[in-house]
Amino acid sequence: MTAINANVVETIYNMVNFGNNSGQALIALASAMFAIVVWAVMAWWFGIPTSESHALIAGISGAAISIQGGISGINGLEWMKVIYGLVLSTILGFGLGYFVTKLIRKICKNIQKQKTTRFFKKSQIVGGAAMAFMHGAQDGQKFMGIFLLGIALAKGNTEVINFTIPLWLIILCSATMTLGTSIGGYRIIKKVGMGMVKMEAYEGSAADIAGAICLLGSTTLGLPVSTTHTKTTAIMGVGAAKRLSNVNWKVVKEMALAWILTFPGCGLLGYIATYVFTKIF
Repeated sequence: MTAINANVVETIYNMVNFGNNSGQALIALASAMFAIVVWAVMAWWFGIPTSESHALIAGISGAAISIQGGISGINGLEWMKVIYGLVLSTILGFGLGYFVTKLIRKICKNIQKQKTTRFFKKSQIVGGAAMAFMHGAQDGQKFMGIFLLGIALAKGNTEVINFTIPLWLIILCSATMTLGTSIGGYRIIKKVGMGMVKMEAYEGSAADIAGAICLLGSTTLGLPVSTTHTKTTAIMGVGAAKRLSNVNWKVVKEMALAWILTFPGCGLLGYIATYVFTKIF
């Protein structure tokens, strides 16, 4: 996907300005990564599916504000794409989840349930693969943008307009994301997949289809959206297609609170970490 369209990489790359001192800028970037990892580990420990995308954006924004001493470290035009993506992923994720579920029920209403269940159990493999692909297309591009920024700063370049994404970086990001999901994702998978909505096989497929379509559109437009946010709102839409009470709104409130707190919380961690690390180093 990155070979076809690297718009998300460019958005993340241009979102902040760490200043003209490449050494200080590199410390700020490393401080932001430190803050993001701390925030993500806390969320994982408590099994709260926060958005790593939002944490990344908040962390680098807090670090840029700290190193620049004000909001001059933020590129407002690029940052607004985050807001657009946030709104798009919420509305489109929920709406597509609701619509695809209704459509599947309409198509399969005269087909024996045993046959449809067998079909959708297999189709979930395809749907899961599509979501995994789009997860990499979105979140993989975000971290490649940060990696390229780090490479430029390490070489003393604070203003790089044109860049190329090497194949080894694509492979590194994909392998790391795969390893992280396989090792540490179970708590969050359980909460999102089973704690929020009790789904049948066809509903799981509907959520995958809705989430993948939403992420494809966002990636093509260069909007850095949260894959967690997109998939969970799609699952909410799937649950609401049956009835609103089918959604565990207590879990939804916990996730919504975590999403709301991520921007100020991780941003503040990035700000403080940058302030401390620049004093030390």
